[in-house]
Amino acid sequence: MKPTLLILAAGIGSRYGGVKQMDQIGASGESIIDYSVYDAIKAGFGKVVFVLNPKIEKEFKEIYETRLAGKIETAYVLQKVNAVPVGVPVNTARVKPWGTGHAVLVAKDVINEPFAVINADDFYGRQAFEILADFFTQTGSKPNKYAMVGYKLGNTLSENGSVSRGVCQSKDGFLTDVVERTSIANEDGVIVYSDNDKKVEISGESVVSMNFWGFSPRFFDQLESDFIDFIETNASELKAEFYIPTVVNELIENKEASIKMLTSNDQWFGVTYQEDKDVTITKVKELVDKGIYPNNLWE
Repeated sequence: MKPTLLILAAGIGSRYGGVKQMDQIGASGESIIDYSVYDAIKAGFGKVVFVLNPKIEKEFKEIYETRLAGKIETAYVLQKVNAVPVGVPVNTARVKPWGTGHAVLVAKDVINEPFAVINADDFYGRQAFEILADFFTQTGSKPNKYAMVGYKLGNTLSENGSVSRGVCQSKDGFLTDVVERTSIANEDGVIVYSDNDKKVEISGESVVSMNFWGFSPRFFDQLESDFIDFIETNASELKAEFYIPTVVNELIENKEASIKMLTSNDQWFGVTYQEDKDVTITKVKELVDKGIYPNNLWE
């Protein structure tokens, strides 16, 4: 059974100033998504599922339905703010989606095989897909054997503003903890994050989660259970988010799952801010010039 790639593409890009999922960064008009799907196909993935915001659904499908036709099976799901358990009232002023955990959960009905989760605006490199595909081959469909592909924090920062990252701890090759850190930035050669309005130094060698996960379908049940508890507590909130690492940490703590720590040696890069785009275009061109990718992915 070939694994599925689940791409979280529901963000509107408030910091970026546009819908960055579809922004062109390749020589032939490719987006970062195109390179992720291309790498996934090369690594043996058999289907891609896109989680979308209803506002971009039509435009997104017009681009990718044609582009990926005959290349890989595709499916689309919508992350709606009101997609919550029946009977739970939601603040009608809320417009922000409920976070990465919720984005994964809305794909529950279209995925029945092991699956990877990635962000639409992160360029992970082919090795990450290959090592996760190998992990799936080794573990088969064991329900509670999961994985995460990590990167060094210092290689994941933007020169144009702060970022959020899940900082990881591991033991004997398995993840033991992920803590979401926000407002991470390099300030005068020192990397810091914000903690209750205080700046705390952190090593650039720290391994962080870039939201590249490998799960079995069992994870959907665990997500749903935790999301019910979360939404009952936070339904009236305007900004509270349900994160994947929160659920993962609980599974680890309760010994309900193991998460293998995988690491990729490829260079990660992404487009958090509009100013990141030119850097990304340059890095992609370098990969094309080295022959890692063709000039036109889908010819």
